[in-house]
Order: sequence, then C-alpha cells, then structure tokens
Amino acid sequence: MKQLVGVVFGAIALAGLGLSVEPASAQSIKIAVGQKGGWDTSVPDVGQRGGIFKRHGIEMDILYTEGAGETLQAVIADSVEIGVAASTVAVMGAFQKNAPIRIIGPEATGSVLFFYVRSDSKIKSLKDAGPDTTMAYATPGSSSEVSVQNLMALYGVKLKPVATGGAAGTFTQVMSGQIDIGWGIPPFGLDALAQNKIRIITQASEVEAIRNQTVRVNIVNARRLNANKDLVRRFMAAYRETVDWLYASDDALKTYAEVAGISFEQAKQVRDGFYVKSIVQQDEIKGLDTSMQEGLKFKNLAMPLTDAQLKELIQMPPRS
Repeated sequence: MKQLVGVVFGAIALAGLGLSVEPASAQSIKIAVGQKGGWDTSVPDVGQRGGIFKRHGIEMDILYTEGAGETLQAVIADSVEIGVAASTVAVMGAFQKNAPIRIIGPEATGSVLFFYVRSDSKIKSLKDAGPDTTMAYATPGSSSEVSVQNLMALYGVKLKPVATGGAAGTFTQVMSGQIDIGWGIPPFGLDALAQNKIRIITQASEVEAIRNQTVRVNIVNARRLNANKDLVRRFMAAYRETVDWLYASDDALKTYAEVAGISFEQAKQVRDGFYVKSIVQQDEIKGLDTSMQEGLKFKNLAMPLTDAQLKELIQMPPRS
C-alpha cells in the first residue's frame, strides 16, 4: 500500500511540475473514421501523431471508411472499438432496431457540407434540377444523405440521390459526367473551386435546423462499452484535448496538413474559414428533437425515442 501511495503522489508531483506521465504501455484499439482528410474527421489521426492519445494510454489502428454508413456498420458488427463521425439520425434508427450501439460524444454540430456542379453545368441552383438530375451523397445512412433529403424538401424538388462514396471519388464522377451534383467538405474541392472547375450551388447549412444540430456523433459498441468504460473515458479525454490543441497551436495545424495532404496555408483556411470551434464542440449532443423529426420524416425511426431510450443511447463521459 505504501508503494502504491508513493507512485500516486509521485505522479501528482510530476504533473505539478508540468511533466506528462505516460502509461507504461498503450492499449491498442481499432477505430473506424469516415472520410480521411476532413477537419473534424482528422481529430483522431492528429491526436495520435501529436502523442495525445498515447499519453492517455491508447494506440489506434485507424480504418478510414467511405462514409458514416460504413462506420456505423463496423461498430454494429463489433469489428472496431469506436466509430467516429456516424450520422446521428442513422444511429438513432439503428438503436431503435436494437443495434448494440451507444453515443459517446458529438462529432460535428452544424455542417460545412456543400454541393457542386461542373462549371459548365446548366444547373445554377437546385430549383434548376429535374427528376432525372443525379445528386450525390456518401453512403446510405450518412449525414450527407440526410442533407440531400433535407435540401430536396427545402427546395420542393425531386432528384435522384446516388451513393457515390468518398469526396475524391465523387469529384471524379462529377467531372466525368456520371453525376450531376457532387458533395464535398473542405478541404476537398477548394483547389477545383479556385480554378473555376466547379461551382457550389447549395450548402447543407441552408437548412436552418441543421445549424444547431449535432449531425454526426462518435459511437461505441455496447458490449465494448460495458467491458471497458475506462477505455471510452480515456478516448474521449484524448479526443477533447486534441480538439483544443487544433485551435490553439500552429504545430497542430501542421499535423493536420500532413494528415490531409495539403499545405499549411490551406489547413489554416479550412480551420479559420469554415470550421469555427463550435462545430466540433465536445460538451453536448444538440438538436435531438430535430434529429428525431428527421428520422421520422425519412423513415429512419418508427416513432420518437423516449427519454429513457435517449438516456440509454447517450453515454457521454464527463470532462475529467
């Protein structure tokens, strides 16, 4: 007991001197993340490269998926410990169908998702689109699919939504004429926009309800959570620390630029021009009523979740 007390107080003393206390060995886990290179979806990779997750005793094998739908399925199948950037509406729907998933934190509140056409397209806005117009989204169950449905309702148009996978592959399909309207998030498409290869015709943020709605969340398989709540607590502590670092340090921006394969100046443009920190806030799942209304409207939910169900679904560790 005296040895244990000595270790604890020694660690406290080191922390008081501003020295980090790293665990003897990090726990290796697998996580699924939708869309490599996005600002918000790069948090785990940036935090790992910056040593933050290691300080919390975690080493991650990061699997990048084509979108939120694939991420959700990986968690349901229990092939990964944690999923990053799953659609809130899709998660609610899967939970109501008894999928073993729990929400452990917000991933994105509001949206910087945009939709674009080739610069030579006759489509100037969604009002110009007809029933044969194809409009891209990432994967079934993704937040981009929900955005497409919301925008069609907002503009009163019927289009042909098509799952096109990642932003890079979608861009290729738009430029080759396979898809009329593509989807993107910064930094994807910024170069093409500057070179006048594409035009943005609408954005998800045009749907007022989305602006204060947590559209994507981080999730865990219920079995994994029950087996190791401390792992989830440490993951979320490291995730939150990384978010804070991204808005406070040029070193973090340089690391993000490496992850995304862009220049430091482009990384700064992505953060300062598009992603105000409130988008990646880590304290509240916002707009639950709106998410449930969307779930009902688009047939993800058969009925609203009860307060008891929401309490069971949302298992967000408090800030330490």
